[in-house]
Amino acid sequence: MSIAETLLPIEVPLLSAGAPLPHVFADEGRLLVAYLANAPETSFDGTKPRSVSPLTCNPSVAILAAEPYLAFQFGPPNDEAVSGHRLYQSGLRAYEAFEVCNSSWIASLEKANRVHSSHTAELFSDYRHFILTFQDSTLEFIAKSFSTSLRKGAVLTALMEAAGEGP
Repeated sequence: MSIAETLLPIEVPLLSAGAPLPHVFADEGRLLVAYLANAPETSFDGTKPRSVSPLTCNPSVAILAAEPYLAFQFGPPNDEAVSGHRLYQSGLRAYEAFEVCNSSWIASLEKANRVHSSHTAELFSDYRHFILTFQDSTLEFIAKSFSTSLRKGAVLTALMEAAGEGP
């Protein structure tokens, strides 16, 4: 009998509830995610909303870096369909971040790897499953750990700068 998955809230820079514009860069060893962090704009009076794009300069861009990472998935559900996610009954909500304890995804990857001649279950024991829910998408990834930082500028520029910095 397997142990049920549970969610543990984790701290990351707050995800903008408006348009966080998450962008993902990944290669076989490194996963980078840039998104607009929730930072109040003192110049905004609520009367003229402004449109933002990945090239719009913003006061606070979060960079999440996982190196190494094992796997990631990025896409549905959005904030309006998050209640359809298998972890919703465990407390998954939009605009939040969690660690998935007793991850069935990690278990399935470990099981699939058993055909490898050098497989040991310990290869997967240090990996953790994380999930961030944005407005229009959800990011799930498996990594040993990750770090976050804040930058000023445009999402795309911040991501390209982080990608160029390397390990």
